[in-house]
Amino acid sequence: MSAFTVRLSDETAERLDQIAQKQDRSRAYMAARAIEDFVAREEWQLAEIEAGLAEAESGQFASSDEVAEVIARHVQPARRP
Repeated sequence: MSAFTVRLSDETAERLDQIAQKQDRSRAYMAARAIEDFVAREEWQLAEIEAGLAEAESGQFASSDEVAEVIARHVQPARRP
């Protein structure tokens, strides 16, 4: 296990302490958990971006009709008075 120092504003450190106290955990535990969550989320997002770029580079694009179909499912026409 590695250890390192992280500098936080006093306000953020106090907020972290409040959360840790409410969950009966240490500040270090909560900080480690937050970093682990951040790393997992960033890895997932970067992998999705890379997959999308690979699809685009290989020419896998949605047709105009496919895009219009998705938009039609999620956008309601404006109501006229």
